[in-house]
Amino acid sequence: MSETILLAAILIPCLIVAIVFHEVAHGYVAMLLGDPTAKERRRLSLNPVRHVDPVGTLLVPGGLALAGLPVFGWAKPVPVIKQRLDNPRFGMMAVAAAGPGTNFVLALVAAIALGLVMPAGGVPLNEDPGIVVMGLTYFIMINLFLALFNLLPIPPFDGSHIVEGLLPRSAARVYERIRPLGFPLLFVLLLVVPYVFPEANIIENFVIPPVEWAMGHYFAVTDWVAGA
Repeated sequence: MSETILLAAILIPCLIVAIVFHEVAHGYVAMLLGDPTAKERRRLSLNPVRHVDPVGTLLVPGGLALAGLPVFGWAKPVPVIKQRLDNPRFGMMAVAAAGPGTNFVLALVAAIALGLVMPAGGVPLNEDPGIVVMGLTYFIMINLFLALFNLLPIPPFDGSHIVEGLLPRSAARVYERIRPLGFPLLFVLLLVVPYVFPEANIIENFVIPPVEWAMGHYFAVTDWVAGA
């Protein structure tokens, strides 16, 4: 139990940092592109209290960590008003991409930091990696998972805004109409479908493989920095 609590104590702060930077990036890019709504509502802050959703940022990831399942969560969405953007079509794509893009950058920073603290050749299998190494490793994993998970083209994920901006305008209008159905659709796809058809698990089949692939490349950076 103590190991599980330690794991949760590492994962949850990592997730909070990843989510807060993700959300602030959305609001900051929106401000640069003409919509100051996030700034007006004091959401361009790294203070977690302004972004934390008690369920999505604490209870859900904490429960998943304790259950040994993939950890994910969400924060209170940063407000963005599409009509206030200078170019709403391009602006929403850029705002949406800013969140995952920030997580990729955070993962890269953590990979470099991990290389600086890890001995060349890595930690021997029979040795405790230490809290710092564990924390940085999980921070890389969480940021990559959060980025790729949010790029799924399912409303209300960031990927849906990017897809909507890439579609022809007529198709984009049709696609936009399903946005109110996003959360029910998400519930069905992520919980109901895997329960009924285990082989159709979206996270395991469509998110975990790209995360593992990306982690391999980020750890290559770590090895390079460590001089391995």
